[in-house]
Amino acid sequence: MTLKTLMIGTALSLVTAAPVFANKADDTLHMAITKELESVDNYYNSAREGILFTRGVWDGLLYRDPETGEMKGNLATEWTWIDDVTVEFKLREGVKFHNGEAFNADDVVYTVNYMVNPDNGVKVMTNVSWMKSAEKVDDSTVRINLNAPFPPAEDYLASVVVIYPDEYYAEVGPSGMATKPVGTGPYKVDTVEPGQRYELSAYADYHDSPKGKAQIGKIEIKTIPDMNTQVAELFNGGLDFLWNVPADQADKLAEMDDRFDVVNAQAIRIGYITMDAAGAADPDGPMTKKEVRQAIYHAIDRQAIVDALVKGSSEVINAGCAPIQFGCDLSVTTYDYDPEKAKALLAEAGYPDGFEIDFYAYRDRPYAEALMGMLNEIGIKTNFNYLKYAALREKREKKEVAISFQTWGSYSLPDVSAITGEFFTGGPLDDAQDPEIIDWVKQAGSITDRAERQALYSKAHAKIADEAYWVPLWTYNVNYVLSKELNFDPTDDEVIRFADFSWK
Repeated sequence: MTLKTLMIGTALSLVTAAPVFANKADDTLHMAITKELESVDNYYNSAREGILFTRGVWDGLLYRDPETGEMKGNLATEWTWIDDVTVEFKLREGVKFHNGEAFNADDVVYTVNYMVNPDNGVKVMTNVSWMKSAEKVDDSTVRINLNAPFPPAEDYLASVVVIYPDEYYAEVGPSGMATKPVGTGPYKVDTVEPGQRYELSAYADYHDSPKGKAQIGKIEIKTIPDMNTQVAELFNGGLDFLWNVPADQADKLAEMDDRFDVVNAQAIRIGYITMDAAGAADPDGPMTKKEVRQAIYHAIDRQAIVDALVKGSSEVINAGCAPIQFGCDLSVTTYDYDPEKAKALLAEAGYPDGFEIDFYAYRDRPYAEALMGMLNEIGIKTNFNYLKYAALREKREKKEVAISFQTWGSYSLPDVSAITGEFFTGGPLDDAQDPEIIDWVKQAGSITDRAERQALYSKAHAKIADEAYWVPLWTYNVNYVLSKELNFDPTDDEVIRFADFSWK
C-alpha cells in the first residue's frame, strides 16, 4: 500500500473555466459547510460549523480580541472578581435582541441558570457545568457564581457561553431557537432550512461591540457534503468562500486559476484515535489490552500521513492537545512507527494473527482510510463505518464504539481544560475511565495556580501516553479558498468571524 493511492479524487479536472458571477453586486456572501448541523441552538450543537453561527448570531458577556489576545467587554462593559468563585458584571445598556426584546440582567440570569441545569440536556455540559448559578443585582448588574475556581472562566464567557432572550427562549425552547434563532450578534438569521441552507442578514441595530458591525449585507450558507461539488459551485459562481478544503484540492486551485485566493492558517484542532480501554463497548475486547493499544500506536506512520495528505502547517503530536494550549505537555512517552514491533505486541497480547474490528470516522475520509490501511498491514482487519458527526457521537456516548478516528477543536479555547477536561474526567466520552487521571484533571480545572495546574495536566498527559489510551495524530491547519473580491484574514483559532468579511 502507498499513501499516494489513498489520495482523494478531485473534480477540478471536470470543471472548465467559467466566469465567476461575483456576488459583490447584490452584497451577498455565499459559502458552504460540509456537515449537517445538529442544531442551530448554540447549546445543543458541538460541531465546528455551529460555532460559525454562535459567533455571528449571539454575543457573550466578554470577547477576546483574536489579534491582541486582550479580553474586552461585549454585553458587559465591566467585570470584577469578588472572590475566586464570584464574578460581577456591569451590563451594556441599550442593547436589543433581533426580535426587539431589550437586553438586561434577566436574560443573563435565565440563560445561565437554564443551561447549568442538567435536566435541560446541554450537548457539551462541560462548557457550562463550571458555573453554579447567576443572580440579579439590579437591571444592569449580575453575578455569576462558580462551583469552584475555574481559571479559564473568562475565555468560556467570551466564546461558548452566549446570552439568550429570556422571554423568547422560555416560550420556544431549544427546538424554537433551532428553527428561528434570536440573538444580539452582528447578523440575524432570516431563514433556516435544516440540512440545506441558512440565510443571515446584517443587524442594523448592532451595539458598539468589539466584534464590529457587519460589513456585508447578507450571508447564505449551503450544506454541501461533497467538497468536489463545492469546488464546482465556486467555479460556476455559486459560492464565494470555501473552508476546510483538502490540501491537494487547495494546491490545484491555487495553480489553476488566479481569480481565487488560497489561504492556509494553523488551527487549535487536533486529530486522534480513541480506543475502548475501559471495555465499555466490549469488556473482553482487544482494546482493553495495553499491548494492543501500543501496537496500534506503532502501526501508524503519522508523519507520512501529514506529509502526503494533511500538509500545510500541520505537525505530528505526541500528546492529546494542541501545543498552543495552556497545560499541553508534549514531553511524554512516544511510539515510533514500527510495524514489526506492532505485530510482536499483538502476538504478546494473544492476537498473533490479528483480529477484525469496526473502525469509525465522521470526517476526513482519506485520512481515516490511510489509518485503516496501516492497521490492516499489521493484521487488524478494519470494517469502515463512516457516519455523520452527530450519529457517531451518539454511538460513542452509548458505548458502542471500540475504536474511532476523531478530531476536536476545543471550541477554540486556549486551555487544555477544553479537551483533556472533556474526555478524561469520567464522562460518557471518557474511554479510559482512569481514576488517577480523572482526579488530576478535575483538580487542575478547579485551582488557579498556573504552576500547579500545569503539573497536574503534565501528570495526566504522561499517564495517557504511558497507557496508550489515545493515539494523538497531528495538529490541523485550515485551507480557505475565496473570491478575490473578498477580504478575509484568518486567525489561528479556526473561527470564522462573519463581521470581519468585507468586499474589496
